[in-house]
Amino acid sequence: MGDQNKNLLLATALSFIVILVWFVLFPPEQQAMDPIADGAVAEQAGGVAPAPPTGLDGAGIPDAPSEVAAEIPRVAIETPRLAGSISLQGGRIDDLLLRDYRETTDPDSANVRLLQPVGGQSAYYALYGWSPGGSLGFEDVPDASTIWTLAEGEVLAPGQPVVLTWENDSGLTFTRRIEIDENFLFTVTEGVSNAGEAAVRMTPYGIVARHGRPDTVDFFILHEGVVQMSDGSLEESKYRHMADFPVVERERARAEITEVTSNGWIGFTDKYWMTTLIPTPGQPFTAVSKYVPNADIYQTETRLPAVTVEPGQSAEMQTMLFAGAKEWETIRNYQNDLGIDRFIDSIDWGWFFFLTKPIFAVLHWLNGFIGNMGWSIIALTLILKAILFPLAYKSYVSMARMKELQPEMEKLKERAGDDRQKLQQEMMTLYREKKVNPAAGCLPILLQIPIFFSLYKVIFVTIELRHAPWIGWIDDLSAPDPSSIFNLFGLLPWAAPVPGSFLALIFIGIMPIVLGVSMWLQQKLNPAPTDPTQKMIFAWMPWIFMFMLGHFASGLVLYWIANNVITFTQQYIIMRSHGHKPDLFGNIVSGFRRTPQAK
Repeated sequence: MGDQNKNLLLATALSFIVILVWFVLFPPEQQAMDPIADGAVAEQAGGVAPAPPTGLDGAGIPDAPSEVAAEIPRVAIETPRLAGSISLQGGRIDDLLLRDYRETTDPDSANVRLLQPVGGQSAYYALYGWSPGGSLGFEDVPDASTIWTLAEGEVLAPGQPVVLTWENDSGLTFTRRIEIDENFLFTVTEGVSNAGEAAVRMTPYGIVARHGRPDTVDFFILHEGVVQMSDGSLEESKYRHMADFPVVERERARAEITEVTSNGWIGFTDKYWMTTLIPTPGQPFTAVSKYVPNADIYQTETRLPAVTVEPGQSAEMQTMLFAGAKEWETIRNYQNDLGIDRFIDSIDWGWFFFLTKPIFAVLHWLNGFIGNMGWSIIALTLILKAILFPLAYKSYVSMARMKELQPEMEKLKERAGDDRQKLQQEMMTLYREKKVNPAAGCLPILLQIPIFFSLYKVIFVTIELRHAPWIGWIDDLSAPDPSSIFNLFGLLPWAAPVPGSFLALIFIGIMPIVLGVSMWLQQKLNPAPTDPTQKMIFAWMPWIFMFMLGHFASGLVLYWIANNVITFTQQYIIMRSHGHKPDLFGNIVSGFRRTPQAK
């Protein structure tokens, strides 16, 4: 192989190592704000909706232990996928467990808790209400301390809505109808009827609030925090960035306010879970993401246009609340069936979305047939290799033709002697005459980089890979191989090192070792480079990759093993078809021989 081609291959390999090292280095309650003091919110001005009363606890809910909160009347939530309750104080949705998801792979571990009542740690809830306007005061509208009456229904379930009511002393009756489907979508209809003698004006709002900064994965390739769609524009803000929002005096907080003209949504996203406020598509609203520093509360809000209710009249506003797991199919169905604009983009597809989206769609489709994500990853690898095969074929043919030029290349080196410029010129002339592209062998390797990164992203962020088993000891394809040389892969009577510890970095598992061996065998299809430096680099490369990739998700390591095996098979067959029989055993033996030192 010519020096130019060797240098290109070496540069590509080293670049790939740098990228992977980069991945490794950047890895795998309190009292809330007081109500607005002036007692009434001004009419909408300049297109900005009035702020709702943000004094959630300050409005009357004590920052008390959870046993105090337990005394408040509640309405149970019972669906095939959710369990929890609604507090009649404030009518807030603040207690939610996900039946299908557990904290660990242990089937007896606790269910994942999404929402948490005020009074315990890390309160997280959805709250709806009305901001008063005109002659109304805060005492005339229900707030976070209001005790609602359960007027209809007993348990919130699919097809079994509940209706809450509250009346003030001015002839206004407020109703809140809450419905839920069989997955993760609540529909909340806020109603008000006016039996008084004067028209009233008010603004409906929805809030999702988190008390204190939540624990996050805090990995640079994953977004956790506010996720917002505003008329087709996706906006994201991490929790730490919310403290840098502009100060908005009328909000008594740091906030970003966006006017949405027709379609959008806003909420908080975690790695696998999300709670999102969704006004009816086509409905204009004001989207607010807010941080209240003195209370350490993070909020997202939707403020709908103000309504005027004449005496004897009534008004209704309907919004939706997604609270659950970020399942691709479930979210896609909500997007398609309900017209929720780009709801599928609430999943963090990243910069390579043009690859991650179709890769996951195919993987999900394969899993629907196969029923196992591990085998689906292998099938996906076969499809990707089939798509790239024409390019790979040209590459392997070019490499085979480069081998045929070796005798002529040696003659060129003898004629050129130490004249490197002359040698390069004559080599390029030879390539043109023989129609050989010396860089063709690098192209398949370069194409693997974005595919590798995209699959890494898919495995890391999609909940479908969370706790997904493959075979035997691999019970979570989103986690590293749990086996370890330290205890001979479970044969010795002591535990493997704790993941993330120094020993775990050294004593890798079965799959990383298979990965290293597959890369090593792929190398041995060709003789080792004659240059001692290149030979050393190529000799170490499989084992460096073995340790580097060994602590990535098992699904990613499985893909790389499958990719290596398929590539090995393709190269072997193509080389045989061009009259070159790879001396695999001979190349392995020669690799253990010491290279003679130049005299």
